[in-house]
Amino acid sequence: MTAQSSAVPVVTGQDYIDFQSHLREETAVLVERLRAGAFDDVENIGGLELEACLVRPTLEPACINQTFLTHLNNPQVVPEVATFNVELNNTPRLLTGSALRTMHRELQATWTICQTAARALNSHLLLIGILPTLPESALSLANMTPTHRYYPLNAQVLQVRRERPLSVDIQGHEYLQLKHYDVLLEAATMALQVHLQVAPAHSRRLFNAAMIASAPMVAVAANSPYFLGKDLWDETRIPLFEKSVELGGVSGLAEGSLKRVTFGSGYIQQSIEELFIENAENYPVLLPLGATNITGEFPHLRLHNGTIWRWNRPLIGFADGKPHLRLEHRTMASGTSVLDVIANVAFFVGLVHAWLHAPDALEEQLSFNIARNNFYSAARYGLNTQVTWLNGKRIALHRLILEQFLPVAQQGLNALGIDKSDSEAYLRIIAERVSTRQNGAGWQRAFVAKYGHDMHALTQAYLSQQATGLAVHQWQIT
Repeated sequence: MTAQSSAVPVVTGQDYIDFQSHLREETAVLVERLRAGAFDDVENIGGLELEACLVRPTLEPACINQTFLTHLNNPQVVPEVATFNVELNNTPRLLTGSALRTMHRELQATWTICQTAARALNSHLLLIGILPTLPESALSLANMTPTHRYYPLNAQVLQVRRERPLSVDIQGHEYLQLKHYDVLLEAATMALQVHLQVAPAHSRRLFNAAMIASAPMVAVAANSPYFLGKDLWDETRIPLFEKSVELGGVSGLAEGSLKRVTFGSGYIQQSIEELFIENAENYPVLLPLGATNITGEFPHLRLHNGTIWRWNRPLIGFADGKPHLRLEHRTMASGTSVLDVIANVAFFVGLVHAWLHAPDALEEQLSFNIARNNFYSAARYGLNTQVTWLNGKRIALHRLILEQFLPVAQQGLNALGIDKSDSEAYLRIIAERVSTRQNGAGWQRAFVAKYGHDMHALTQAYLSQQATGLAVHQWQIT
């Protein structure tokens, strides 16, 4: 029996019926407990997850994450979907005082020991949205990390699609069209994900603020212009991930009005419960695996929520036996340096905290459709895009960030009590990046403009610049 077949449990029609029944029951209990005030009110606790790629000296993917993790033996670093991916985690902490500096110090320490472990295995670890040297042949089931979840997920996606291939059609600077037969396309994309714990009473405005912030965040962190040798979007990771698990909601067909990877169907109107109700009512069960290997309460609800990848996703966590709500912001690419990662976190946290507590709710001044259009425009064109802002005005995104969003983010970090010297230093990095228009995507394209379309030379130069530890706006093209 192959590793793949042994990892895929037999799923029956009754399993779907039972899972759906549990999901409805847990959703009703969740709504009841939210309304009863049973969720933790502690908030402003933040953490991050950072995905990285193992590469060989030849700059091809190194499919060794199991060996790497065994050698590393660090619980803060875990496997991702492909055997050439890992994820680094930071300890969640109260976002005040020296929190950003402490987060930076911890992530740098983890990154350093990861690089040491990678070198011991004759490889490197790279922070980047999409590896430019990634061949399509690496995106195969042979390179899927053998866990209880990934193989069943792939099997269910293909079953729902009736074995039809995933069709990728991306128009950027160049045009990419291909068909793929499994969910490993997801492994091509690597992200920085920020987690913020929020009190239920503030969750509606925080999530809506995060959706509006998605356009500037995806633009400042854009780091994925190349995939399979094609020059596509500034943040190609966005359309590629949306295609990697292309399943509709409502009817369960491959094409549908609601997507499994989505910006969302609208702002939250009254309560965060709306998202979990939408999950239960409009998204067919994809992994009817029961509560196996899931801890805490709401096991079916949490597993089902994990198969719906909103760019701003609600999560339920537990501390001391009490549930709490978290926002998972997923729009930013991995990289470019550890310093840049913390600057990105600072910008996002400050921006959404200020908007959360603004006297006038921003979502009442900017329609959801405009926020969504701004997001996809920013993913495609990065810092060079124009967006629609308040009163329907069109404005260059880089100007909006420099003139309005950065001062607002500074106010938000001040209100949290973040040490001002830290907040100013990290936001200055964002300002310099935006002023020079040199984010990861900009640097990669500038290198190709100077040296030609050589993805190996690009990746080697990127690796060398990342090793300096400098912020990307300081990276050289030599």
